[in-house]
Parts: sequence; C-alpha cells; structure tokens
Amino acid sequence: MHAMLIETESTPNPATLKFLPGRAVMEAGTRDFASPEEAEASPLASALFSLGDVTGVFFGRDFVSVTIAPGAEWADVKPDVLGIMMDHFLADVPLFNAASAGFSVPAEDEGFADDPADADIIDQIKELIETRVRPAVANDGGDIVYRGFDKGNVYLKMQGACAGCPSSTATLKNGIESLLKHYVPEVTAVHAV
Repeated sequence: MHAMLIETESTPNPATLKFLPGRAVMEAGTRDFASPEEAEASPLASALFSLGDVTGVFFGRDFVSVTIAPGAEWADVKPDVLGIMMDHFLADVPLFNAASAGFSVPAEDEGFADDPADADIIDQIKELIETRVRPAVANDGGDIVYRGFDKGNVYLKMQGACAGCPSSTATLKNGIESLLKHYVPEVTAVHAV
C-alpha cells in the first residue's frame, strides 16, 4: 500500500476546496459536474456526489475541486472526500466510465454561431483566454471556456470554483474585460453565460 498525500488548497469560494493528488487528473481539457446525473460519467465524481453534501465536482489538469452545499462544513466532509480520492487514485481506475468518455468536453460553439468574418478577432480572443486567463483561473480551482463573440460582446462560461464565487462576476468584468479590450480593440464587453 503506497502512502499518498493529497494536498488541499482553499479557493476564493469558501464552499470549494481544491484537492491535488500529485499527479495528472485530466490529460487534456477540464470537466465540470454540477449534478449527480452529470457525475454518472465518472466513478470518482459519482462517489463524491454520493456523500450527499457535495454539489459540484470539477476536474482540472492536476486537481479536483469539490464544492459543498450551503450549511455543510468542510470539517465534516473533507475526511470522506480525501478517502474517496485516495481509493480512486491508488486503485488507478479510469476517471471516466468507458461509455461516456466521448462526452468529455461540450462543444465550443454551443449556443453561439460565430461570424466567419470575425475569425481573426475570435482567434485572438481564444489565444488570450488560453494563455492569460485560464492559467490564472486554474489557480483558483476553476476554468473559463470561450462560448462566442457577437458584435463586440464576448461570451464566456465559468466552471468549477469560479462559477459560484461572488467575486467571479467582478473578476470577469474588470480583469478579463480590460485585458481583452486592451489587446483586441473590437471587444466592447464580456458576459458570463
């Protein structure tokens, strides 16, 4: 039996903790689970939701963020979460059930049809999100996904710890909006979807 140390880090959202198993969690992309139904795709996510107090699970590149219900206390939930993660990572079971592996990342263009005439602008926006925004947000246990660009408006989706924190809307508005406007003058506003 290998001893395994899973580190935990707090996030700006007190209901969310980041768990770092010391190894890669997702080889590529990220995955957000907001309900037990969605979690059925992953044995680990399902086990975490089965604790009852867990309302969100998010897989990042080298961490798992877990969000608990209002009123639940981390002091009560954390030992169970750690136990489930240790069992999972020590057993080396796949993160996803074989059948559902194909659904790992939702389509980028969900809900928005980008105008081909804007392709250059959109490439710049995506590049900035990839290089500037996502690494910063990952430190807080979340992710931001590009969802569309329309008449100067950029639509982004917040996931993981970022989706629930009160600071996320402000972060999105101020930080990301000013960053994108600075580099891409065509951008007039940023919206969370």
